[in-house]
Amino acid sequence: MTHDDVAPVYGSAVTKVEPFGVDHIPDNERHGKPSSQFFVWFAAGLNFPIILLGFSAISLGLSFTGAVAAIIVGAGVGSVLMAVMSKMGVRLGVPQQIQARGPLGFFGNFLPVAYINVFAGVGWASVTVILGGKAIAELTHLPYWLCGLLLTAIELVVSIFGYNMINFLQRVLTYVLTPLFMMITVVALVRGAGTFDANPKADGYIGGTGGWITFCGWFLSFLVAWAPFASDYSRYLPDTPKVVNRTAWYTGFGNFVTIAWLGILGVLVGSNANSTDSITALHELAGPFAVPALIAVGLSALAQNFLNVYGGAISVQTLKVPVTRTQAVTVICLLAYVISLWGESGIEEKFSVFLNLTAYFIAPFAVVLLLDYWLGGRSDPARIAELYDRGRVLSWGFVAWAGGVVASIPFWESKLYTGAFASAYPGAGDLSMYVGAGASVVLYLLTYRLKPLWVRAGADIDTPAGPPAEPAAVARP
Repeated sequence: MTHDDVAPVYGSAVTKVEPFGVDHIPDNERHGKPSSQFFVWFAAGLNFPIILLGFSAISLGLSFTGAVAAIIVGAGVGSVLMAVMSKMGVRLGVPQQIQARGPLGFFGNFLPVAYINVFAGVGWASVTVILGGKAIAELTHLPYWLCGLLLTAIELVVSIFGYNMINFLQRVLTYVLTPLFMMITVVALVRGAGTFDANPKADGYIGGTGGWITFCGWFLSFLVAWAPFASDYSRYLPDTPKVVNRTAWYTGFGNFVTIAWLGILGVLVGSNANSTDSITALHELAGPFAVPALIAVGLSALAQNFLNVYGGAISVQTLKVPVTRTQAVTVICLLAYVISLWGESGIEEKFSVFLNLTAYFIAPFAVVLLLDYWLGGRSDPARIAELYDRGRVLSWGFVAWAGGVVASIPFWESKLYTGAFASAYPGAGDLSMYVGAGASVVLYLLTYRLKPLWVRAGADIDTPAGPPAEPAAVARP
């Protein structure tokens, strides 16, 4: 009897702590419907950081029409990326971070995962705690540190329970948050939010084209930042052609609707703001409806951070750090909370810096994974065992990823560092993410047929901690 023939250890139990970490999910544990991915990502997108991005259109001097067009394009492209990455999880049954071992190598994957996934997971968790904590503090007049601590404690407990509980609560939060954000939208329109023309005198104006490219890139970056985690929430779904295709559609639709909707809402809110603090501006605009508006922002922090903390913990285990998923979740929550205490002041500026830096590294990473899946034959489940083979130390995908990052450096636009091209041609907008992704495409196409850079003979097959009892990488016919 194979492991796939026995009764599930975890199954669909919501109140059972998930026993799997970075393991391959065998057939007997596969459960759920593709529609679950709509709720996972729709709820995650019902979040104030999206409004915060739209809020920035005024500072760039964009017109209302230009801002909306940029949001739709950025959200559309990013949603397609997320749809494909989620589809990969159904097919392979392993987290996205483990999939990256294919093109980058077992140990070649450590550096990008350490930066992209762990750093991004902690950073995004911090940003969301700040925004949610500030909303609760504004509502209750309690100190921010206490409100942030409350949010962090809830995220900690839910992330320890894991996949099934997260899926269940994302569905609940979708039903709770949707009417609240619809109310915010109606109130914003009724209380004076509206359209506006381009403003060349705006503080952040860099030209119509450059501003549009930069603004569009922010919304694309928001979804690009999710890409390394997309498969984490689809890997338990049954691997059938119907489920695979429907998962892609539900994931893409769930992402696009919320990103486009709340991004445009942010543009509307920013057009009538009297404060540079986005939470205060929302409070002022909502007027007598401020209480449900701030409740929406506070609860939405949970919908996003369940994913940030859970995905970050899986990344820690991918790095072979000798900790359990529960221990990793605890460390990430503590780090995120401490960082949120530092970052509470001036969150708008710090958020844009963090968003840029993650996108510069993640875009080449996502491109390499996609190319390896479609061109490198990684879509074949029979090759799953390779992802746990320590002997595949370093592969050419690492060069493609690193080369893309290096190629993008002259184009970086950040408060921390501005590249040579960006300094010389500020009106071109932030091209870093596009250049990095393009360079990685070229490097991958030149090298993907070559033998791995470093293969260590006699190395063991890695067996992740926890079920199943047999080797985690089960080759499936």
